[in-house]
Amino acid sequence: MTDRQAEIIELIKKEVKPALGCTEPIAVALAVAKATELIRTSCCRTCPKYDGEQWRLDTDFVIHVEVSGNILKNGMGVGIPGTGMVGLHIAAALGAVCGQSRYGLEVLNDLDAASINRAKALVERGAVTITLADTDRKLFVHAMVQATSHAGFCPDIIASNGQALKSHISDAIIQDDHDRFVETSIDHHIIMSLIDNEGTNKDAQGRTTADFHLTVKEITDFALTVPFEEISFILDSRTMNLALAKEGLHNDYGLKVGKTISDDSNREIFGCQFMSYAMSLTAAASDARMAGCTLPAMSNSGSGNQGITVTMPVIAYALKHATDDEKLARALVLSHLIAIHIKGYLGKLSALCGCVIASTGSSCGLVYLQGGGYEQICAAIKNMIGNITGMVCDGAKVGCALKVASGVSCSVQSAVLALSGTCISSHDGIIEEDIEQTIRNLGQIGSIGMQSTDHLILDIMSCK
Repeated sequence: MTDRQAEIIELIKKEVKPALGCTEPIAVALAVAKATELIRTSCCRTCPKYDGEQWRLDTDFVIHVEVSGNILKNGMGVGIPGTGMVGLHIAAALGAVCGQSRYGLEVLNDLDAASINRAKALVERGAVTITLADTDRKLFVHAMVQATSHAGFCPDIIASNGQALKSHISDAIIQDDHDRFVETSIDHHIIMSLIDNEGTNKDAQGRTTADFHLTVKEITDFALTVPFEEISFILDSRTMNLALAKEGLHNDYGLKVGKTISDDSNREIFGCQFMSYAMSLTAAASDARMAGCTLPAMSNSGSGNQGITVTMPVIAYALKHATDDEKLARALVLSHLIAIHIKGYLGKLSALCGCVIASTGSSCGLVYLQGGGYEQICAAIKNMIGNITGMVCDGAKVGCALKVASGVSCSVQSAVLALSGTCISSHDGIIEEDIEQTIRNLGQIGSIGMQSTDHLILDIMSCK
């Protein structure tokens, strides 16, 4: 394996990872978990608030979280795993009572009935508040946890300015990536910071996707030539996301989009060919995940739905045609990397629905599985960008399964057209002859052109 291949694998492992629950509320849970752990490890063990390994989350324990608009938008209506509830308040409470920051995006892996009851009690007594942060960043979470000290048990805390405090106060800030902590502090003493006085990221190890300087040509060459043993780990995407799909097909989650498409009574409408099979599997996984299923998804670029959409059509084809593991792994790597590459121009959160990018990646994977090469992959990307670029993100919710199904339909269409030699013309809309410029155009539409759309969507949702 070459150094460059190792570098690209590093990027894949950075952007493709398991996530339990929608990643926006999970980012909130993760930040609160970290802040709570800071108090656990710093507070005097004789404090009556501390009981073995668990906090007695009594009336003196409060949580406040400031979030960016996109975190708020994507956290309002999505199911929180195992709770039967939606929203950021319960996610934050769960982060405090059972969250383990070492699990990353699977922070709620230790969720159980007792934890859910304790978290609900916190929310019911108003101990959790969520507000909109004053920030231009799309992905920002600042969790603040306060536990009041007790005279005679907990000594007064001395702040950095010498003032005596009556509470333990901890802070944890996540920024730019759903699991990337940039600052933590306890009782106003900074423990770790990657932010300078201007608020600029100064993490020498924190490379962005753009720093890898990928192109579609290099991605294609990499996927076809990298030793199989170096990318076999990507088959975990199949294991994890297929389990979610089966869960969605067998049970009544959300809008039951996937289950409805696959139902025998609807065969006359949807048929029983590959497209309906791919749509049903992918939508079913999204149905389950967005309605609070306790199974994790293999995410892509910080999004579980994007991870589902980028993989399940490819997995569906492999199941239909008994594709061997090596060929499937190469198709999944291609699909994941194309989505990661495009997402690099958009940022982790935007007004552009992530299934546009994810289904573009899966279209490329389908082209490869059916014998297509670089030219057909470029054609598939252009066909996708010329088709559903305008699909907006109006928050994470069970209705996302409908958009996922639409994206899969376009993915299959674009692949079929590309393989037959049909590619949308550079005279059409934002399409250009150069594939990289076409992708950059899409990025500008989503990251700059749709900013006012993003604000309007949040305003509408906040006033409901």
